[in-house]
Amino acid sequence: MEAYKRVKANRGTSGIDDVTIADFESDLKGNLYKIWNRMCSGSYLPPAVKLVEIPKSNGGKRPLGIPTVGDRVAQMVVVMTIEPEIEPHFHEDSYAYRPKKSALDAVEKAKDRCYTFHWVLDLDIKGFFDNIDHELLIRALERHVKCKWAMMYIKRWLSVPYQLKDGTQVERTKGVPQGSVVGPILANLFLHYTFDEWMRRNHSNISFERYADDTICHCVSQKQAEFIHRAIKKRFAECKLELNEEKTKIVYCKRNHRNIEYECIQFDFLGYTFRPRRSIDTHGEVFLNF
Repeated sequence: MEAYKRVKANRGTSGIDDVTIADFESDLKGNLYKIWNRMCSGSYLPPAVKLVEIPKSNGGKRPLGIPTVGDRVAQMVVVMTIEPEIEPHFHEDSYAYRPKKSALDAVEKAKDRCYTFHWVLDLDIKGFFDNIDHELLIRALERHVKCKWAMMYIKRWLSVPYQLKDGTQVERTKGVPQGSVVGPILANLFLHYTFDEWMRRNHSNISFERYADDTICHCVSQKQAEFIHRAIKKRFAECKLELNEEKTKIVYCKRNHRNIEYECIQFDFLGYTFRPRRSIDTHGEVFLNF
């Protein structure tokens, strides 16, 4: 029941069965009993995920996987079970899908650090959610999730196919559907080991903010930004991810009396554009700061 209340609060559309939240609630007790009964016996088999393609600003399309309402309830049960085991291990500068953290917190921290560090590496991962490697993800899960039935159902959700409008089903061998309930914590855990923990171990001198797959790193020089760019590119390749080099960029984010010129002086982070603004110091000199 608690899982259903959370699913209802998140709203969302129907899955392949066309059952809405209102439809599900018309026989709430019976529907929840069926899910509980099947999950307890180990016989719960998730239905296919409805594939919906959302237009992107660049003309492309973003695939969203919409589970049925009942399946979202089942996923929420598992999330509520595994989250207490995983959440305490996450990095303090990981902000997405976490209690008492938000996108605005990440933006505020980024703004503060831009005053201190003159260079930013703005990272863009090519098709992150669609390219999460299942074997690496399961290895990460096994480090934290001790509940065997939760692991069993997560593995089933990872292999559930997409279903197209015409009823055709597309098999999946990698990735986590955007739109699923269990997807956010799985994606966070994958990047925790792929990026956050790796940065902490190997490049703890470089600060960053990460919100899901949106990440910026703060550097003291162009040389350091170029170095960490190469290192992250290599690290992601090891974890079967790829940087989108057309969108990944090094940004000079402060103007001082030396008037350093650099081709890229603005970046977008979580819907906010960071760019220089004019300000005048007490001596009447004009500076460009973020």
